[in-house]
Amino acid sequence: MLIGIPSILGPELLATLRAMGHGDEIAIVDGNYPAQDHARRLIRADGHGLLPMLRALLTVLPLDDDPPAAIFRASLHNDPAQAADIHHQIEALCGTARPGYAVQALAGDALYPRIRAAHSIVATSETALYANVILRKGVIREIG
Repeated sequence: MLIGIPSILGPELLATLRAMGHGDEIAIVDGNYPAQDHARRLIRADGHGLLPMLRALLTVLPLDDDPPAAIFRASLHNDPAQAADIHHQIEALCGTARPGYAVQALAGDALYPRIRAAHSIVATSETALYANVILRKGVIREIG
């Protein structure tokens, strides 16, 4: 255990986050996503839902502040004009945890290749459908 680090973030995930560089992306996927087949690096988060994992990641991961976006999500039926309850919850969580960062909804043909190309995939046990999020790592700027 560490002070100030959410306990849901295990050693493998923390090492992965530390190893990622500016612009690298990490995908957090639902339990139905074929993560084993699609991952360059797979981190299992069995027993955890997407929202608690997303909340924990947003506490430690600097997000890219270069446009157009640093937070991406799946869409209901792969149509960015459609959203399920989980998508509204993702947007509310991100709005609270990271004000000023918009969540960009992606169509399936844009989302799935991006997940496959991600630095790592975190496979959760989330049961909601289309509950997939991508975060792009930013930098920590010098202070002073």
